[in-house]
Amino acid sequence: MDRVERFYKIQQMLASRRAVPRDAFLGKLGISRATFKRDLEYLRERLMMPIVWDRGVGGYRLDASDPTQSTFQLPGLWFSADEVHALLAMEQLLRRIEPGLLGPHIGALRARIRGFMEAGNHALEEFERRIRLSGIGPGAIDAQLFQTLITALLHRRRLGLKQHDRLSDSVQQLEVSPQRLVHFREHWYLDSWCHAQLELRSFPVDTLVMARLIDKRAREITGKTLDAALGEGFGISAARKAETAVLRFSPQRARWVARERWHPQQSGSYELDGGYVLQVPYSDPRELVMDILEYGDDVIVLGPPALRAAVREKLKTALASYRDDRRGRR
Repeated sequence: MDRVERFYKIQQMLASRRAVPRDAFLGKLGISRATFKRDLEYLRERLMMPIVWDRGVGGYRLDASDPTQSTFQLPGLWFSADEVHALLAMEQLLRRIEPGLLGPHIGALRARIRGFMEAGNHALEEFERRIRLSGIGPGAIDAQLFQTLITALLHRRRLGLKQHDRLSDSVQQLEVSPQRLVHFREHWYLDSWCHAQLELRSFPVDTLVMARLIDKRAREITGKTLDAALGEGFGISAARKAETAVLRFSPQRARWVARERWHPQQSGSYELDGGYVLQVPYSDPRELVMDILEYGDDVIVLGPPALRAAVREKLKTALASYRDDRRGRR
């Protein structure tokens, strides 16, 4: 009987009786006292199973005062793809957090995650060696800047921002009332009311080179207004009205694109030749254009005309860069 089988047998025995003597466990499991002691420690400390020793009846039982006792279940032997991704991602994110006031609590969370992952007799290190996750975490965002954003959001203070404009390669200074942080397609965005432009804007956090607290009360915007202004279309933008992009993908890419989630309100359908037509709402074409370009000649923009023209111009500019062979040989 391997360790996982013993764990489930211990749970069954505890669930079927008021208390179980130690000798009953040893006889049923066919193990030594030392092995039983190690199993108990693992179940208690890693898997948080509420096992207590009842001196009055001379046996082990589940703690009736523990609120998790009635719902406690050992983790399954196998994990779904989503579960593996979630557990490994949480472990990686928690590992990267710098020590602070939450240190002891984070340590306990990591121990619990490790317990779940190792319940199937495989060390966490083996999971991480065999299953690789990339792109987990906040990337190159400065920790102190991110903390300033959090402080301003929770204390409802205005922020002075310096943002790097990638197109003009310039830095602009702004005063904003931060409303919320949004994690979208592996990037962080700061939804804010811009006091200079008098409108809602969403700033990619990785474009911010400085953030400082301003001793002014932040302007409050309702969640409904934020969703209407910034959450209607593909990407994060401040357009008031969303349009619908109609994209046709080649049969070679169809089945892959059909599984992707571009937007919560997207829709799609297969064509007779195996191609796939995707309809996705968008409010600012810039992010959508970049995603479309990734598919090269496997996608055609059917509409609207403005989006089709934007993609065409990007492709023309890219092609022009390759027309002069001498430039490439410099």
